[in-house]
Amino acid sequence: MKDFTKLIGAGVITLALGVTGAIAQDKVSYGTNWLAQAEHGGFYQAVADGTYAKYGLDVTIRQGGPQGANRSLLIGGQIDFYMGGMTTAIDAVKEGIPTLTIASIFQKDPQVLLAHPDAGFKTFADLAGASKYILSKDGFISYFTWMKSAYPEFKDEKFEPYTFNPAPFIADKMAIQQGYVTSEPLEIKKQAGWEPQEFLLADNGYAPYSTTIEVMKPWYEAHKDVAKRFVEASIIGWYHYLYGDNTAANELIKKDNPDMTDEQIAFGVSKMKELGIVVSGDAVDKGIGCMTAERWNGFYEQMKAVGLFADGIDVSQAYTTELVCQGLGKELVK
Repeated sequence: MKDFTKLIGAGVITLALGVTGAIAQDKVSYGTNWLAQAEHGGFYQAVADGTYAKYGLDVTIRQGGPQGANRSLLIGGQIDFYMGGMTTAIDAVKEGIPTLTIASIFQKDPQVLLAHPDAGFKTFADLAGASKYILSKDGFISYFTWMKSAYPEFKDEKFEPYTFNPAPFIADKMAIQQGYVTSEPLEIKKQAGWEPQEFLLADNGYAPYSTTIEVMKPWYEAHKDVAKRFVEASIIGWYHYLYGDNTAANELIKKDNPDMTDEQIAFGVSKMKELGIVVSGDAVDKGIGCMTAERWNGFYEQMKAVGLFADGIDVSQAYTTELVCQGLGKELVK
């Protein structure tokens, strides 16, 4: 019999297998990069439906948040896996930090630019004519750098810091605002009564992997079997979350993040499926989590050309594809 035990403490969930005589499971921890949400659903699913347990793992999910420091905990050896991204992974190679990306759950980064429905913007290039660009500091120094190179009409002086409050965007018909396509559009509709236009950066030339699984290289070399089982169980968890019964996983998400609602979760899942955030590109035939050297090299060259990365970084040191692209679970798509 499976016994799902929730530990007290923000953002921590563990799974214990209460079977008499059961083989001891490997205890591992996964740190996310934000508060629990649908965008983390497959990991919670693998806890909730026992997939991690079937792979011999006792998994603790440690949620991130505004003050989260989970990547530092990974580097410090306090957690085993971290929800990372390509930019920090490549920067780590430059800085000599031995991290390693072993899977990418999202084929498309959910980052989106939003506009008023009657602002008259028809193409991504048109957005340069907005009255202001409401972006986070991280967005300004990353994808906005790419935007200015790909579309020179974008101007620094129109930048305005995003405070995660959509009110300034709602008040200015000609403004644009960053967001996650799985999140902000719903909140804006609830507050303003209209649906914003969505311009997904991943469909307009900015195409990093997102929601990756990152480890420390020394740990990986010593625990390859554990890493392999975690990646495979997470992949199966994501298929079950998107295409199966995700009720129990959503309850765990709401337990970790009491502000999360069923409406927001359902919206996030719908957008991930509609836009191919998880299952698109190489993942269609090769399975969720797939990464390729071509995609890593292409992103590095693209960002090097706009000055985000220095020349001479050995990108191959940032990742390994040996655990992914093997078609695991693709038959579960419905």
